[in-house]
Order: sequence, then structure tokens, then C-alpha cells
Amino acid sequence: MPAEDPARLALFESRIARGESIEPKDWMPERYRKQLIRMMSQHAHSEVVGMLPEGNWITRAPSLRRKLALLAKVQDEAGHGLYIYCGTETLGIDRHELIQQLLNGTAKYSSIFNYPTLTWADMGCIGWFVDGAAIVNQTMLAKASYGPYARAMVRICKEENFHKRQGYEIMATLAAGTSEQRAMAQDAVNRWWWPSLMMFGPSDKDSPNSAELTKWGVKRKSNDELRQRFVNLSVAQAKAIDLVLPDPDLKYNEATGDWDFGPIDWDEFYRVVRGDGPCNRERLEARNAAHREGEWVRQAAEAYAAKHAN
Repeated sequence: MPAEDPARLALFESRIARGESIEPKDWMPERYRKQLIRMMSQHAHSEVVGMLPEGNWITRAPSLRRKLALLAKVQDEAGHGLYIYCGTETLGIDRHELIQQLLNGTAKYSSIFNYPTLTWADMGCIGWFVDGAAIVNQTMLAKASYGPYARAMVRICKEENFHKRQGYEIMATLAAGTSEQRAMAQDAVNRWWWPSLMMFGPSDKDSPNSAELTKWGVKRKSNDELRQRFVNLSVAQAKAIDLVLPDPDLKYNEATGDWDFGPIDWDEFYRVVRGDGPCNRERLEARNAAHREGEWVRQAAEAYAAKHAN
């Protein structure tokens, strides 16, 4: 990569230091552009792949109300992916290239979506934990230095709040139900808690990109700070519906005002990231099948556009 113009780089970094928003037509270091493409595309891929665990339960939702809410949520996630793909295209890359990277397995997405959804309570846990963790992370991204990404996060966070409320309501209903329903809810909590903590990524000392992203104002809080905020919020929420977070080391720290928690199994995290999770292959096969089955729609749209262009 050629060296950046020192004068331009200094001006860019002074804008970041002042808290200014960087827009698509502004000059930016090539490394900043590449880091944003990597981060935003992984986010978009996560939204698209994230439709799969929940889409599995649309036809089995226990009531029409639950079915409508879940349909709306999955539709929102498709829209979130499109917002972010559009934002990524402002950096000079075509979304078709990004989607191809997802389909051929060379792109990453959030490891959380490689876990199976075994019961209806998993729909509640995904809303409560997974979307809750996303909100903690994305409210910080709404202050990111790159304007299109930050603006996309404002709308996405508003919709994610409804997703979290939907999930928490499901869990509260199950927790107050029959003994079987309560057991189902607790089982889902036991299975989703630790993967949800992994969503924030490794500690910043073990993260190869965090320092650079922080320097350029893309990240405003460290992975560990965001994870701690999520834990603090979740403890009170679990107590409110009388469910137990599966961590024997969880205890309140009077000195810090935080809830201390036990060690995370990072070996599991990296194993899933490398493609050896419970549903990695299933998720990629489903995305590839959907892409193949939608080929006729893309061809028809291209033919229609060509006809009208002529």
C-alpha cells in the first residue's frame, strides 16, 4: 500500500480529533476505508444470516400475534442488512462482491448465528440477549466517525429496541407460565448467555483491529466496556422475571459498581469463528440455496431494466 500524503493524513486525523463526521466524498486514508469495509460488511452479513435462526420458527410461532411480530422482525433484519450494504458501497465496493464473499465462506459474520434454535424460548433469548447486546454495541456505532454508518445505526437501533422488547416479553411470559414453560425459558438462557457475551469480541488487548478503530473514532468504547454494560443490564432484567444467568461467579462488586462474571470460553468462540460451530455449514448452505433460487428474479429485473433503458 503506498504511503499516505502526510499533510492530508494530518488534516484527516485533526478532523477525527474534533469529532467531525467523515463523508463519502471526503479524503480518507486507504486503511480507514478498508477497515470500514471489513467492519460494515461483517455487520451486514450478520443481519442477513441472522434471519435464518428465527425464520426457522415463523411457521411454528404459538399464536398469530407472535407470528406477525416474528415476521416483522425478520423483515427488519433484511432491511438492516440492506442499509449497511448501501453504506458500504459509499466506500467504493460493490455489494455483489461482498455477498459473494459471504456465499463462498471467505467473509465473517457474528458467531452467535451459528447456534441452533431448539425451542420457542430461543426466540425470546435471541431478542433479549442477542438484540440486547447489539443495541449496547450499536448505540456506540451511532457515534462513529463515518457518517453513513453512524446514520444507519440510528434507525437500526430504534428497530432493535422493539426486537429486544419482543424477546423479553416472550421470556417473561414463559417464566410466568407452567413448570414446563419455565424450564424451557431457563434452558434457553443457559444455552444463549455465554455466546451472547462472546458477541462483543475478544478483549481489546487480543483484538487486532480495536486500537486502529478507536484511534479513528469508529469505535467509542472497548469490547470489554461494552460487554460489562451488557452484563450489568442483564442481571437486573433476569431478576425481574426470576430467571438465573448460568454463571456461578456472577457477583456484585461494591468497589466498581459492576457485576463481576466468570471466564469466557474463548476456545469455543474461535472454533465457531473458524467455521466449526454447530450450524456454520447449515447457515452457508441456506444462504447459497436462497441465492440460487433467487437467480430468476435477478435475471427478470435485469431484463426489465434493459428493456426500459432501450
